[in-house]
Amino acid sequence: SKKDVVCSLTNMALPPTLLTRLLILRQTLPTTLLYNLRAAASSSRRYAAGQYGCRIAACRSIHTASRLLQEAAKTSEPDAYEFQAETRMLLDIVAKSLYSEKEVFVRELISNASDAIEKARYFALQGRELDSSEADMKIHITTDKYDKTLIIQDSGIGMTKEELIDNLGTIARSGSKAFIQQLQEGGTADPQSIIGQFGVGFYSAFMVAERVDVYTKSRLPGSIGYCWSSDGCGKYTIEECEGVEPGTKIVCHLKTDNREFANEQTIKDVIKKYSSFVGSPVEVNGEQANNIKPIWLMDPKEVSPDQHDEFYRYVGSAYDKPRFVLHYRTDAPIDLRCVLYIPEGKPGLFDLNRDAESSVSLYCRRVLIMNKAENVVPKWLRFLKVLWTVKTFLSI
Repeated sequence: SKKDVVCSLTNMALPPTLLTRLLILRQTLPTTLLYNLRAAASSSRRYAAGQYGCRIAACRSIHTASRLLQEAAKTSEPDAYEFQAETRMLLDIVAKSLYSEKEVFVRELISNASDAIEKARYFALQGRELDSSEADMKIHITTDKYDKTLIIQDSGIGMTKEELIDNLGTIARSGSKAFIQQLQEGGTADPQSIIGQFGVGFYSAFMVAERVDVYTKSRLPGSIGYCWSSDGCGKYTIEECEGVEPGTKIVCHLKTDNREFANEQTIKDVIKKYSSFVGSPVEVNGEQANNIKPIWLMDPKEVSPDQHDEFYRYVGSAYDKPRFVLHYRTDAPIDLRCVLYIPEGKPGLFDLNRDAESSVSLYCRRVLIMNKAENVVPKWLRFLKVLWTVKTFLSI
């Protein structure tokens, strides 16, 4: 099988010319195998250095080969467009003041990918005719610290050219337009009020990327692939591409001072913090990074004490067991789910500073929106471990 071949390559030292031929097969290999191919490329470079001396220059990495293949896949001259004035203003807000931490762009892109997969599932349940090829319904993330790129790929519904223009080139939702209008009129709108609510999360990629390429193909019958590309400075291009799989692949070409987001462990840490409970499996370089079920969505009667113990240790970074558990849910007037844990013992001497802040985590649609949320429980109850989730974002 392909996987067996790639695994064998990682244990072999190949001549540069042979490896170059093998790299041509890259377009036919699933995203999950790219990490193993990189290991093969690294092994080949070491072999070339020892056996071929100055001929090592002939052995270019898979990163260069993949870039050339992407360029070769483009079949037409790009169509150039300009962002709407409101969109340019929104891009500036997102890049400079909307998010307090740059790492949240990973959360936003994963959330968008999960939404695209859920939309594909919904259309399938409705009986709509869809392209089901490569429909593993997973989110694949590939890090490349040599090329300073981060790739987030989903097998969701994908986009047509018109949807690319509507979703990425304009502000399609009235809430975002109203927010921008208030800013233009000199209002005091809080930028945080549009997080996760008006669909602007994609633009957060420009906080860390000097260019963003979006390869997408709709699952609707007869669709073709496109590449959307922009540096976030007012213009973008769209062109037809061959070999694009159904779904969406976002390639972030990272700025030099943000190259840490091309590190595998950094991305895994961000996923653990924000996106452990998204509805689709998330794989980083072929390894699943989210394995914990969001038990707050389960019927309290169906959750065992052992499940609560494991979940408590995960969310609370603890080693003990909870003394008491409160699993609460309500559907009206607000759809709310809450899990509250009371620790086994009082905080130790070295835990006092750590527990001085709130331990309430606010989730919306399985994604962490606010960590250490204030004003949910009184300060004297700050030792509680609380997960609180709602379907729509609420201001605290």
